[in-house]
Amino acid sequence: QVQLVESGGGLVQPGGSLRLSCVASGFTFSNYAMNWYRQAPGKERELVAAISGAGGSTSTRDSVKGRFIISRDNVKYAVYLQMNNLKPEDTAVYCCYAPRLESWGQGTQVTVSS
Repeated sequence: QVQLVESGGGLVQPGGSLRLSCVASGFTFSNYAMNWYRQAPGKERELVAAISGAGGSTSTRDSVKGRFIISRDNVKYAVYLQMNNLKPEDTAVYCCYAPRLESWGQGTQVTVSS
């Protein structure tokens, strides 16, 4: 069955960096676009970044442009979110999502605080 497992979250000071990973199984990974979403307490879930199956096309939401980079390794069945210059407003649970499969990971908590 389809599984998505995130890791890499944690507590970081403002201006710091984290790299989130999402490892997939149960499907042919390279055939599917992947997304990263986040949800902060009391707020709606929002799309952070997306990447095509081959990795040649990416997009990020305006609030993280220039700070977050999405990438993937189709050999390792993994998608990554490199987050730089983190701000307190980036605090949220981050989840990876396979839109065509409508499958979510369990999420990883990112907390940006001094």
